[in-house]
Amino acid sequence: MHPRRASTAIYIGSVQVGGNAPVSVQSMTKTDTRDANATIRQIRELEDCGCEIIRVAVPDNEAAIAIATIKRGINIPLIADIHFDHRLALEALAAGADGLRLNPGNIADASKVAEITKSAKERQVPIRIGVNAGSLPPSNVSDQNIPQRMVATAMRHIKLLEDLDFDLIKVSLKAFDVPTTIDAYEDISKLIPYPLHLGITEAGTQRAGVIRSATGIGTLLYLGLGDTLRVSLTTIPHEEVAAGYEILKSLGMRQRGPVLVSCPTCGRCEVDVIAIAEQVEQVLQKSQKNLRVAVMGCVVNGPGEAKEADIGIACGKGKAVLFKKGEQVAVIAETEILTRLMHEIDEL
Repeated sequence: MHPRRASTAIYIGSVQVGGNAPVSVQSMTKTDTRDANATIRQIRELEDCGCEIIRVAVPDNEAAIAIATIKRGINIPLIADIHFDHRLALEALAAGADGLRLNPGNIADASKVAEITKSAKERQVPIRIGVNAGSLPPSNVSDQNIPQRMVATAMRHIKLLEDLDFDLIKVSLKAFDVPTTIDAYEDISKLIPYPLHLGITEAGTQRAGVIRSATGIGTLLYLGLGDTLRVSLTTIPHEEVAAGYEILKSLGMRQRGPVLVSCPTCGRCEVDVIAIAEQVEQVLQKSQKNLRVAVMGCVVNGPGEAKEADIGIACGKGKAVLFKKGEQVAVIAETEILTRLMHEIDEL
């Protein structure tokens, strides 16, 4: 992996973003923010999944006011997502939002940005300049491609804030297209010291969206870019959090909960490895133990991977060899594999 880009540190509530802090995992509620109770319930569920920062939509004044109630019912920092009406940002700040996300594509008036910035500065609340490829302001430069337009838009907005002596800034440049997103982040990373929030916008439903997000976000992280992330999926939000941690775990950047190693199966398998692996995965989703568990199907890679895991099985015909911390400890019948595996995990 490339060395991680040095960025200035800011705080979203109690969570450090940038500097030497771990890459944080965010999500966004899918409830009506005006329904404070439903929004609190969803955020509490996300807290249990490891979500570290939550963003809520603020479509109107009622939603902005509800932030005060929501804040009292949750334990993680809250970012208000603001579009079009700068007064909603002011109301959200008054209600106690820990951060703002502003879209330069629909709040570009310098005087309105100045009002928001003054209020945010008084409260020491960071602002994310969130550029989306789908909502870019018009450009007078005809030969700019989309990544260049995204960077130019962000830089204009950054200058507005800097001219107001405001530096609690975080930046994102998201597109659905992965190469466009990567190009934009690479370009702006050379121009600013501020932390970068990573994401692929409108990534899609769970299967396609996770793949697209892992490709884009994973590439940027490998290049040393990124201080916080959100995997944007058309599904329940805890899947976004799970996907975010899996991306970080796959690069060795964060560890939260077990890692499951399982073989893809082939004609050599003599045990239903797919069913066993799926059941193990479901059980492991409820665990926060930092373990490596291997479910392997034959003698080619099975014993090696199983030995490398904290707990592992290498299956044969109607049975499996159980490994614990690299040592073979038992040969178990196929019908006992899941029960014994879970018992050993609990013991650890």
